[in-house]
Amino acid sequence: MSAPDQLLVVIDAVARRSDGESVRIAKDVLCAGAAVKLCLPDTPAEFAKALARRGSRRPVVIGDDRALVRAVGLLHRGRELSDGALSLVPVGPHGSVDLAGALGVPLGAVAAARAVLDGAARRLDLLVDDSDGVVVRGLRVPAGPSGLAVIEPGSVWDTCRSLVRTLVRPAPSVPTIRTHRLRVEADGRVLSDLDDPVEGVTVLSRGGVAEVVVRPRAAEPVRVEASAVTISGASFRYRADALVTGPVWTRTWTVRPAAWSLTLPAA
Repeated sequence: MSAPDQLLVVIDAVARRSDGESVRIAKDVLCAGAAVKLCLPDTPAEFAKALARRGSRRPVVIGDDRALVRAVGLLHRGRELSDGALSLVPVGPHGSVDLAGALGVPLGAVAAARAVLDGAARRLDLLVDDSDGVVVRGLRVPAGPSGLAVIEPGSVWDTCRSLVRTLVRPAPSVPTIRTHRLRVEADGRVLSDLDDPVEGVTVLSRGGVAEVVVRPRAAEPVRVEASAVTISGASFRYRADALVTGPVWTRTWTVRPAAWSLTLPAA
């Protein structure tokens, strides 16, 4: 069997717990079409070790968006993203595979597994920050709500108190809009400074550039394209793909055009 048909299939622990049937279906389809070595990591460290020991086998991740971002980050930090295409079979709780769908990966186990076997590698951009972290598609500052809620240790009581206040006090008739003091620079050009509060900032990598949108409270959004974006200000958190990161005081993201490959259905 030729080298491209040699697969290392890493099945994320969350996928195994949340939807064992989809995992089984994907595994059966892959094993029927290629020589497969299965890895069942229980921790991020075991996940990293399995990926590092893939040899000449093509890596396939069965898991959610977090598993995909973890794999891309590991390959980036190992300077191995250019070695070959990464493949994904999205499996996870509801709302946890939105990134995979946005990238064009089929969300059904059978269709996704067949795309791994018969699809084609497509080059995609990547955002890399100044701490060597990666953003596969986009980020938002501040972090904001998401279907993948993150509750920080020690914040449970704050959440409970907030819920109680909501239950015993009528909701305001006009929604409160929070603003944030952030300095936003795109290729050195200042789009917003600390004395001009904004509702939020989004950055999306597409077509070899970063599409930056700054939303002032009392003005139209500012939209530009850039190769590097720096955001700074009071300690803030941001949502990068499916993960919340921070707090940080400043962070710079640089676009790496066509930095990695993902196997997608053939056109």
